Amino acid sequence: MKVLVGLGNPGPEYVFTRHNVGFMLADMIKERKGCSPWKGERLYLYSRCPDFSIVKPTTFMNLSGQAFPYFMRELGASIEDIIVAYDDIWLPLGRIRIRKSGSDGGHNGVKSIIEALGREDFARIRIGIGPKLQGMRLAEYVLSEFSDDELKILYDVLSMASEAFEVIIKDGIDKAMSLFNSKEVT
Repeated sequence: MKVLVGLGNPGPEYVFTRHNVGFMLADMIKERKGCSPWKGERLYLYSRCPDFSIVKPTTFMNLSGQAFPYFMRELGASIEDIIVAYDDIWLPLGRIRIRKSGSDGGHNGVKSIIEALGREDFARIRIGIGPKLQGMRLAEYVLSEFSDDELKILYDVLSMASEAFEVIIKDGIDKAMSLFNSKEVT
């Protein structure tokens, strides 16, 4: 059974920040698919859906990998079942990029997951939040909130990512990559 892992930071002060788009996607899919209420476990929350589960690590972003051994054991998931959704500073807002595997790309949450799993071959849905504003520190940018205009685009791109996740489950990741990696929401 597939497991969508949305990355973000816990706490109300981070809810609408750029770093939390993985959590936002997890919440959107949970609501759209009528999944079970969030249940808290050690280092993560999870929700069961008819054909998949959703996980949100409750560690801070840079420690996301700590939750993986626990939820994988609890949900009986293997690395082939995992699809990680997270923010990507190198993609413009309005784009997603689906990949079967890859490096951390400078993302500390993904770096933590690779360290915890000891491998890089897990699927990803990267959600564009870039470009970073000139002169702004990276940490400051990813922890900033979206403007009203950006939120309109974000809702549409999260809807597109939700559709891509459905395609991954039904038709496989190759099909999702061919359909969504070149699309852009404006």
